[in-house]
Amino acid sequence: MTLSLHAGTVTALFCAFLLASLSVGFWLTTRQIRHVATHRDRVPEAFAGRITPEAHQKAADYTIAKARFSLLVDGFGGVVLLGWTLLGGLDALNTLVRDAVQPRWGDLAYQLALFAGFSLIGGLLDLPLAWWRTFRLEQRFGFNRSSLGLWLADQAKGVLVGVLIGGPLLAAVLWVMGASGGWWWLWAWCLWTGFALLMQVIYPIWIAPLFNQFKPLDDTGLAERVQSLMQRCGFQSKGFFVMDGSRRSAHGNAYFGGLGKSKRVVFYDTLLARLNTDEIEAVLAHELGHFHHRHIQQRMFMLFGLSFMALALLGWLAGQTGFYVGLGVQPNLAAPNDALALLLFLLASPCFSFFIGPLMAVHSRGAEFQADAYACRQTSARELSSALLKLYQDNASTLTPDPLYVRFHYSHPPASERLAAMKAQA
Repeated sequence: MTLSLHAGTVTALFCAFLLASLSVGFWLTTRQIRHVATHRDRVPEAFAGRITPEAHQKAADYTIAKARFSLLVDGFGGVVLLGWTLLGGLDALNTLVRDAVQPRWGDLAYQLALFAGFSLIGGLLDLPLAWWRTFRLEQRFGFNRSSLGLWLADQAKGVLVGVLIGGPLLAAVLWVMGASGGWWWLWAWCLWTGFALLMQVIYPIWIAPLFNQFKPLDDTGLAERVQSLMQRCGFQSKGFFVMDGSRRSAHGNAYFGGLGKSKRVVFYDTLLARLNTDEIEAVLAHELGHFHHRHIQQRMFMLFGLSFMALALLGWLAGQTGFYVGLGVQPNLAAPNDALALLLFLLASPCFSFFIGPLMAVHSRGAEFQADAYACRQTSARELSSALLKLYQDNASTLTPDPLYVRFHYSHPPASERLAAMKAQA
């Protein structure tokens, strides 16, 4: 290792970006709370007659409650992050696991055990917040339909899938880091990219059915409309499926899943229960607009590009003593530091990537406008507008978000902007 990166510089940068990200996030969220609360009692003029005052107030209250909860989550996350890094949590865990596992089972077993211990502790810390989100926040507004038993089963399945799929991937990455020299990060990026593409194929077929039931769409009339629309748009899939989303939540949605021959169209049963055939066709046309404009491929290439740059940076940081010491960890002398480098990078990078988020959000909102425009050409702007209003109402999405909060966080344009664009096109 070299001393070219000073530990004090790493500590100062980390603290500065952590404080900045938490401060900006807190400021934006409080702006959102104040703005929504200010406009709670009056339905915007553009939606008068289509959204009831009661629905508008419910959306405002739900948005405010989620925002306040996010303040708690962010604050707790900041404390936990400091506990893992500068306060010595990860260093203590590493010493404990290394001394217990590495002499008997070897380097790879020690590094996998370190990741397992970190994940177990982190999961236990997050569990109460996840429970509160489902059984207090979502239930308070009538969205939660999951029982405690089903929720616990989902948690257990998530852990099992993570171990069976993430474990071998992690072992492969750690092996590559130890066996490929200074260019390990390039081979690790190739491995990660291949894995991400493979997951796009196997997730809809093998993993998603572990959590939900998927049944073929049995509404013949709707299926014919959908098939006709997809033929006009030049899209092929392996079928149309209905997902039992109502078992867990009252929220509704529709999406495309998979790549190549595994592509499929999935409707939430809550969506089918709420929208009429014309509206469902318009929502599907919107999703096809993403396909037509290659938004999914663009997003994947962006993520692959960002992961390439992130791994290249990690490839340099992993060889710097100051990287470890500056984040509160003493690097190993008689054991590999690959797992430590990965964990520290995963812990610290959100503080820096927080400020990249608005750029990703801008691209995502632009893609939504393009998909809306495509849907209006293929079906009806009126039907798409009607469907979106129902979805906004059913999901209790506020119609009056803070503009600055939208620019920083929203991946979808607010309803007022989307409907104005549809009206202009119509």
